[in-house]
Amino acid sequence: MAKLLEKALTDAIKERKRTLGTKQIISSMKNSKLVVISQSVPGETSKKIEESAQNDNVPLLHFNDTSVALGKLCGLQFRVSAISLSSLSNTNIQAILKEYEKK
Repeated sequence: MAKLLEKALTDAIKERKRTLGTKQIISSMKNSKLVVISQSVPGETSKKIEESAQNDNVPLLHFNDTSVALGKLCGLQFRVSAISLSSLSNTNIQAILKEYEKK
């Protein structure tokens, strides 16, 4: 599993510098630095998030697993279909995207 992504997610959860859920992410896209969506997000909703991210120039990462696995990666006891992080540096974002592309 991508270690940088896992660390960024757990740090964002601890510091409360994240937004959980597809509806909340769409409405708060301008504050986001990176958006991660799981395979569990329905196609129509996924397209809305992709369009919103593209309009606001926010990097989008498609997590190649279910919302249950994304929730576990975040260190949470519930499903996370989508999460946006609002406190990452550009260097960290690029490193996470590079690391995830290698897989």
